[in-house]
Amino acid sequence: MKRLLPWVFIGAVLLYLPALRYGFVQDDRSIIVSNPAAHSVPRALAAFGEPYWPAGSGAGLYRPVTTLSYAVDWTLSGGNTTWMHLVNALLHAVAVLLFALVMARWLPGVASAAAALLFAWHPVHVEAVANLVGRAELLAAIGILGAVLAARQGRWAIAVLCAALAMLSKEHGVIAGVVILLDRWLQSEDERRPVPGTFWIALAAVTAAFVGAWLVIGRSGAGDAAAVFYGRGMPGRLTVALPAVLRAARLLVWPVSLSSDYGPQVIPSYEGLSFAAILGALVVAGVVALVWWYRRRAPAISFAAGLAALSYLPTSNLLFASGVVLAERNLYLAVALPAALVGAGFAWVAQRRGFRPAIVAAALVVIACGAVSLIRLPAWRDNRAQLLTLLVEHPESYLGHASAAAVLAGRGDTAGARHQYRIADSLFPGDPYLDAAHAIFLLHLGDTAAAAPVMVRIRERSSGAADRAGLRARFLFELRSGDRTGAKSVADSALARFPADSGWYAQYLQ
Repeated sequence: MKRLLPWVFIGAVLLYLPALRYGFVQDDRSIIVSNPAAHSVPRALAAFGEPYWPAGSGAGLYRPVTTLSYAVDWTLSGGNTTWMHLVNALLHAVAVLLFALVMARWLPGVASAAAALLFAWHPVHVEAVANLVGRAELLAAIGILGAVLAARQGRWAIAVLCAALAMLSKEHGVIAGVVILLDRWLQSEDERRPVPGTFWIALAAVTAAFVGAWLVIGRSGAGDAAAVFYGRGMPGRLTVALPAVLRAARLLVWPVSLSSDYGPQVIPSYEGLSFAAILGALVVAGVVALVWWYRRRAPAISFAAGLAALSYLPTSNLLFASGVVLAERNLYLAVALPAALVGAGFAWVAQRRGFRPAIVAAALVVIACGAVSLIRLPAWRDNRAQLLTLLVEHPESYLGHASAAAVLAGRGDTAGARHQYRIADSLFPGDPYLDAAHAIFLLHLGDTAAAAPVMVRIRERSSGAADRAGLRARFLFELRSGDRTGAKSVADSALARFPADSGWYAQYLQ
């Protein structure tokens, strides 16, 4: 096994070398380029008391170690994207090695290497590795897998530190302790070493401290659910979440239709029970069954199924609504399941058919995944490539057309922007952010007549996540309609809730 690890590491890095030419894409600009905490190590250390998203964004979250990693990169390279993408590739390779070592407990050396290569080259990972903000996934995976390995070896202090790394990199790192318990549950009595009570106390204290920090610092904006969940109770949420679970399972086993957006209508916005929801529920039950059924027959599969379920659960929308319906980056550790299946399949074929057929079968699967990943990589070259890829591959994405409208409006193509806003609105008219952006665009053109029906929807939402933008739209509508008193009243209401917007309103009221 040891002689194969360097080749696994090199393979994981080689796949992502083309990304070294890529730039900052989408959220990279807010999280890294425009964020002072991501440019200086002292400033990043001070930001351990601040949300992950910069002040004024209202997005919140708490990932100080991820921000610190960007600050180290920026200090060493001056913000060079080649360096930062290389670091992402190296971190991915480290996560792959740790996964190989975790699998090596249950799989033969070559089989665990095959599983690791599938994990390294799976197309779902392209978003997490090629997009710089995906680093949170990589660091959290390293922390969780490192904690499992350290706990196996009785290195309790290192296990606690790895768990802390996972939590402070991304919120789902809180599963580290549960994953350690899962790993111990799968160990035989002979393998299971005694665990000092101080370890569980320390791990519980670290987890509680993180949860407390997240509630105090990062909770702001964390409750900002995806627009498709607005106004839905639990049954309505599940009508969307369960089809998304089905799509996630399909991405893991057949990753050929990838997307940077899985909102309406990339995943249809069902209003009631659907066949897709029933299949999604069966997927949930099936994964739980895998964990239980294979705990003695194939512990590698049982562990990977549990890890996949635990890592995906916080953003699955099954327990509560999250900010996305589905995102490939959130499936980073979930790829452990198909990877373990390939590793276990390799071992089974090698035992019954011989080593050569096992090599051929595994190579075909791994190479196919690598080819799809290489084809997918250019979609994350820059904002233009990302948007054009989305529009070409998924013209049913309302967010793709909304983004195109914003780009065209910025270029002064008002006719094109109007057209794209109409398409986005026809695909999904329930997004208050889209309504506000559409209305503000029309009002800047002075077209109050076209803005009026959009304003009706905005006024109907007296509260919600998009109030800030909605209030701006209401203010401009009153102003463009000649009601300066009404506009001043809206501005006063807005500033009572968003005092940082005083400059924006002042430019119109002078």
